[in-house]
Amino acid sequence: MTPDRRASWLKGVLDLLVLADLTAGESYGYEIAKRLAASGMGQIKGGTLYPVLNRLEEAGLVAAEFRATERGPGRRYYSLTAAGRDVLAEQTRLWLDFAESVRTNLAKGAPR
Repeated sequence: MTPDRRASWLKGVLDLLVLADLTAGESYGYEIAKRLAASGMGQIKGGTLYPVLNRLEEAGLVAAEFRATERGPGRRYYSLTAAGRDVLAEQTRLWLDFAESVRTNLAKGAPR
């Protein structure tokens, strides 16, 4: 049986998906993961998502703020920065061009 490659593909685009998710407004990791799963990306575990969020924060593409809650542990909320919006726009264009090239090449081998 051929292995499912979607997890590998997701790793290549997860940074962009997180940035795109944050265009709707600030959010915390669990909610980001839920929305991405609901959009068809599959379950994204914290061990995958939080390093992405940390990397995006270190790069200045997202800002993070810890907030205490009345019940339960506090949450770290993430929001898109102006630099994050710029990178998202540029990288989205590049990704869509790449995806179209992949689609064109794969279509050559598709059953007719």
